[in-house]
Amino acid sequence: MRTKLFESYKIMNKYTRIFRNLARWRGSALPCKCEVFGLGNKTYEHYNEVAIYVDHRLEQLGATRVFELGLGDDDANIEDDFITWKDKFWPAVCDFFGIEGAGEDVSIRQYKLTEHVDALPEKVYTGEIARLHSYKNQRSPYDAKNPYLAPVKVNRELHGPTSERSCMHIEFDIEGSTMRYEAGDHLAVYPVNNSELVNKIGEVCQVDLDTVITLTNTDEESTKKHPFPCPCSYRTALTHYLDITSNPRTHVLKELAEYCSDQADKDKLKLMASTTPEGKALYQQWITQENRNIVHILEDIPSLKPPLDHLCELLPRLQCRYYSISSSPKLHPTTIHITAVVVEYKTPTGRINRGVTTTWLKEKHPSDPPCLVPIFVRKSQFRLPTRPATPVIMVGPGTGLAPFRGFIQERDIARKEGKEVGDTILYFGCRRRHEDYLYKEELEEFEKNGTLKLHTAFSREQAQKEYVTHLLENNKEEIWSVIGEKNGHIYICGDARNMARDVHNILVKVVMERGKMTEMEATAFIKKMDTQKRYSSDVWS
Repeated sequence: MRTKLFESYKIMNKYTRIFRNLARWRGSALPCKCEVFGLGNKTYEHYNEVAIYVDHRLEQLGATRVFELGLGDDDANIEDDFITWKDKFWPAVCDFFGIEGAGEDVSIRQYKLTEHVDALPEKVYTGEIARLHSYKNQRSPYDAKNPYLAPVKVNRELHGPTSERSCMHIEFDIEGSTMRYEAGDHLAVYPVNNSELVNKIGEVCQVDLDTVITLTNTDEESTKKHPFPCPCSYRTALTHYLDITSNPRTHVLKELAEYCSDQADKDKLKLMASTTPEGKALYQQWITQENRNIVHILEDIPSLKPPLDHLCELLPRLQCRYYSISSSPKLHPTTIHITAVVVEYKTPTGRINRGVTTTWLKEKHPSDPPCLVPIFVRKSQFRLPTRPATPVIMVGPGTGLAPFRGFIQERDIARKEGKEVGDTILYFGCRRRHEDYLYKEELEEFEKNGTLKLHTAFSREQAQKEYVTHLLENNKEEIWSVIGEKNGHIYICGDARNMARDVHNILVKVVMERGKMTEMEATAFIKKMDTQKRYSSDVWS
């Protein structure tokens, strides 16, 4: 999702700069004239709340709204939302300022290409080599711009031998790194693109991938000099910096259309880049549903031969991937654990698509010299209550279990230290107990020693599927006892679109029935739990 938001923001920012210059040209301060487009996702409760607030606040401060508020929904097609809004916004801006709008059919390159044919001084490569390979001078603090190269200490399979899928338990060694984490935090992992996909792009574009290039921004006002660290080779850019596996956005297709030698191919890409009903339907079917990435598009449209430097300019940056940390530093102070399902599936075109990070991590095992993975910790608000005596309910099907493994470890330590520990209740679901019951032995041991009360749902072991939501429906008294009578906490981790929403609805129903409240009162009760940090979600769409 973050990649899509970032790309839409880049497009929007181009027009914001133009608008800012127009305001200067007219001698107006920018706050006097405003337009707002929000980037959000309807699966989340506070959908576009910031954009709505900013738009309202600007109006309160006396700003003139040049055009109506736009709201982008990343759960659908955020770029389409923006383009539809922008197509109406731009004429409104031109009309407001009394100027004639220029056509947008001509592509304006943002970066200028320099190919380094002659040998470059060694110092030119210092930054690239340090960033991508050695990191010999690593120093804390470690963050997005300065990740820590962590050795892989453990990489073991969690699924049973009969499972058709794979789920990894990976432990990263952070001893001596000064890196710190807490149970509930996220671990960011920087991936590397598959070399076969990289090589295919070089073959189609008929370019030597080891050519060293620099792309320099032609916009002198921009603070971004290069789209990625330069100089570097095409191979380095496509391997480490560019996203080559996601579905290309419509603005990319529009630019690529100019490089088709076949008119039918050009028309097809232009149609998919348009906001017409036919174009949207074709994009939805050919790109989204059939799940084509840039490599597939280059393969399926033979007449498309874009210059590789322009392709590098158009493709979004390869983003780090975030995983819920599945360990507690109180039990594992020198390692960080993650739990990750290996993403692999067949597309309608018969191709096998694989997750960038999980496919790469699957090959990372303890070795000498060690396999090193760039990581950093992202702090979270997903936290256990400060008092161990406070009861908690945790709902985490599948890999949603990950942060709760760390929570349970902490509660177990508190119990062993003689502290009063409240009920620790886990609702876990998977397909079959012999295939994908994650950390089965650990959980059953925690249950045996009295640390954990465990509810499990195995959806495919009986004719009628059973999920954690069914278990919750059957345990309303227990839920109300924790959240209504004992002032306890509830945690949800997993799918935002379905599971988390269903759990929320069940909780409202529990409060209505056991708390004798109306639907409005029950909703307010859950909302208050949220503001008190007693109702916490770590979800993804």
